[in-house]
Amino acid sequence: MVDSAISNQQWIVAHVSLTLTIAGTVFNLLTFTILCQSTFRNAKTRPTLHYMRTIAIFDIFMLYGWNLDHFFSTVYGFEIQTSTMPLCRFLSFLNYFAAQTSAWLRVFICWDRYLSLSRLHKTWFSHSNNVLTVIACIIVCCAIINGQFFIFGCSFNADGSINAYSTAFQTYPTWDYLNLALYNCAPFILMVIFNSGVIYYLIHLRRTSTVQNSRIQHRSISITLVITTFLFLIMTIPSTVGFAFFSNTAGDTILYFLDGLLYSYHTLSFPLYIITFDEFRREVFGIITCNRNKRRVVPQTQTGVALHTIDATKVMAIA
Repeated sequence: MVDSAISNQQWIVAHVSLTLTIAGTVFNLLTFTILCQSTFRNAKTRPTLHYMRTIAIFDIFMLYGWNLDHFFSTVYGFEIQTSTMPLCRFLSFLNYFAAQTSAWLRVFICWDRYLSLSRLHKTWFSHSNNVLTVIACIIVCCAIINGQFFIFGCSFNADGSINAYSTAFQTYPTWDYLNLALYNCAPFILMVIFNSGVIYYLIHLRRTSTVQNSRIQHRSISITLVITTFLFLIMTIPSTVGFAFFSNTAGDTILYFLDGLLYSYHTLSFPLYIITFDEFRREVFGIITCNRNKRRVVPQTQTGVALHTIDATKVMAIA
């Protein structure tokens, strides 16, 4: 009975991984598609959109490494990662590279929002071309840090099977510790610092704003930031700590469950934006109802609309 219960638990956890892969891919593709619509197309006025689009892509990459292998190893008894040597080295690289890149993109989106609220004029980081440069630097740095997997990653066992661990890469067992720092600890600390500043300025703007409608946008952005940071803490750190310190003592089911929480975080952008990002939600509903381009114009309130637009532009520039 115990073995059967364990088998059932493993079966459930394995299919959760498959479900996350499918649902996460769909959600992130929808997020990327929505953020490329005409409403969000002008990234020069809101360069933060570059971060949001890139995060959606890297959150998809996150789901096709260890997460998908949890399903294949449990249900079919093999791992995609260890099927061939090129795949082993590439997926070893991807597992760390995608996670760290996704985390640091989130750090810089928090930094971007903080600068947008705390500075009266645009900084170097607030220009569209410079944001693309920052994104490229993040990707290149994370690729260089994890690039040794293409050279030293994986090895052949005596029976000819492939092992993700390599005798030539002696630091691999400690790489999980480095990943804990690069993917969880440092990004979370920085996100908390920047978001604390963002929330302070949001509260300040809410008290001093002369346009009542903009307060809703301030509140929406604040809620999104708080929820994102809080979820990053509770959903990603347990798995990384578990694999770094308890991989030999904790059971596979527990580790896979914690991994399920981690990968669930990278599927939540779409529902979070739907719930807390008013403009994103309107665009989604507009596409569903085929009315996204139909907007009412009221000439007699032009002055009020212009004032709202000026105030809202600054706020939405950090969205």
